[in-house]
Amino acid sequence: MPIKYVPFIPEPIEGQAVLSNFNRILKYKGADDVSMTIQRGMPLYEMEKQEAIGKNADGNMVIRGECVSACAYLKEQGIQVDLVYIDPPFASGADYAKKVYIRRNPKVAEVIAQAEQELDIDELKAFEEKMYGDVWDKEKYLNWMYENLMAIKSIMSETASIYVHLDFHIGHYVKILMDEIFGEENYQNDIYWYYYNKLHGATKKVFPRATDMILYYVKNRDAGFVFHHLTEERDKPVKKLKYSFVDGHIQNNKDENGKAITYISTERQIDNVWKLSMLQPADKEEPVGYATQKPETLLKRVIEASSDEKMIVADFFGGSGTTVSCAHRLGRKFIHCDIGLNSIQTTRDRLVANGAEFDVLEIKDGVQLYRNPVQTMDRIESLIPGLKNEDSLDSFWEGAVSDSKLGTIPVYVPNLMDSTSKLLDKVMMNRIIHQAIPDLDSSIKKIIVYFIDITDEAEIQKFIKEDDSTNIEIELRDLKAVLDDVIIGDYAEFHTEEPSDDLFDGYAIVIDKFISDRVLSKIAEFNQKAFLNSSEKKPYKPIEISEDGLELIEFLSVDCTATEGEWHSDSEIKIDKNGFIVVNGNKTKDFWDGTIRSEKKPLRLKIRNICGDETVWEVY
Repeated sequence: MPIKYVPFIPEPIEGQAVLSNFNRILKYKGADDVSMTIQRGMPLYEMEKQEAIGKNADGNMVIRGECVSACAYLKEQGIQVDLVYIDPPFASGADYAKKVYIRRNPKVAEVIAQAEQELDIDELKAFEEKMYGDVWDKEKYLNWMYENLMAIKSIMSETASIYVHLDFHIGHYVKILMDEIFGEENYQNDIYWYYYNKLHGATKKVFPRATDMILYYVKNRDAGFVFHHLTEERDKPVKKLKYSFVDGHIQNNKDENGKAITYISTERQIDNVWKLSMLQPADKEEPVGYATQKPETLLKRVIEASSDEKMIVADFFGGSGTTVSCAHRLGRKFIHCDIGLNSIQTTRDRLVANGAEFDVLEIKDGVQLYRNPVQTMDRIESLIPGLKNEDSLDSFWEGAVSDSKLGTIPVYVPNLMDSTSKLLDKVMMNRIIHQAIPDLDSSIKKIIVYFIDITDEAEIQKFIKEDDSTNIEIELRDLKAVLDDVIIGDYAEFHTEEPSDDLFDGYAIVIDKFISDRVLSKIAEFNQKAFLNSSEKKPYKPIEISEDGLELIEFLSVDCTATEGEWHSDSEIKIDKNGFIVVNGNKTKDFWDGTIRSEKKPLRLKIRNICGDETVWEVY
């Protein structure tokens, strides 16, 4: 439950029409519900520091949680940002997955020998895991975007700028939202990112699409926002005319003989068409295995154009962490926010490798109960006992359970990918009673409503009791209890070797065995599908895991500072997909030997499996 609600706008005016143009122009379903949400404010939850990297004098943050909740926290702390870049889901109907690579096992000598001879990535065994879903209908997406943009605006300084990265699916609609929220007068540019090396198919009767749209707005055009004109090297020098502005008109400069003056130009001013390769050097040299990773050259251009050193750059759909990685390199402060665990881990490791100092924070709003929303939504049917699909029910219901006395019982489950449905309040309960229930068959006697969070359960129960529009019994259930039951921690066996008397080489934790039921279940599913799809041309090759299971480990860290509370990574090892290790952010060409070492006495050990789940053990 939120601690309180923080206003979206500095001084809310009673009766203000916060969705005037949005309702008038688009007339989308759910706009009234969003209006009530805006008037109520942003939910402020407890924020927990998970890890401290360095002294972090600049207050840099990597936040796991949703955009609106993160903005509530920042506003409550009085933090304002100077530049926002967001690359939100595009409402494209696509699911994004990351490849999960089995690591090389240090205890199997022949595997190490083979690895030293060849590093053919195509032969590495891998399976995919969904990271997040970009699957929305237009109404829900635009209402969700409106709420997020309002939250972001509330923590922008008066001189701040915002860049919103979109594509052809939804960009023209979001432009209307941006005009409503930031004002048409604060629109600056449509920027078109032209990725000229993208492969195009010839199956559709359309011109090949080779651009994304980036909408550029400022908070207040009259407040003196930051903007630097940028230039780039031309492919080859060109001869240009010199000119001047006279009374607002361009006039060619001429010499004493009346001849136009020319010069050789080797640079050009960057305009609103950005020709940046998808395969630029940053992606080749620093691949992070994230499906929607953007090139550093793109973010470098945004940050250099609209911020100065020591300004705060924020990305609330941070993904692979390109924005904050570039911000750090360019001497800016940064805030990264994302709901996905993979995003937080990828960004955290990327920043450590860059030598950044920051805190890893987690919003305690229920998101931490599942590793990512898509994965959990895919498994909901198996998590809730007896839940089955019911074709006769509207899509509002997740399915139904059967009861010998009551018959079919429809079940509502909040969409974990949609922050607006996560909180059960009077608005949602009113929608269930007056919109969803009346559409049910007259034989229905009971429904079950699951929730992740609730404003006040006693208040909601009273609201249900006092509403006499339905005789259907409504049972409320906490989805967190269901999710808690399925979280199984990983298992590890290890022993510690202390420094020898004659040679001090620090402490060493030796990993003897590692078992992850969560990963093994995914591998079993992968093997089953591979078996069913096998043929003579494509024989069945299962993924096999050794008895000690060390190939399921991606990352290890030891805390030599504290036995509880926030994590201090005093020593860490990351094992990349080729088996090479990154030691305390430094890349090597060494293979992992099954140990992690530290100069100080280790107090806690953290292991991250290849799917991103982390487990902590006490060492002493």
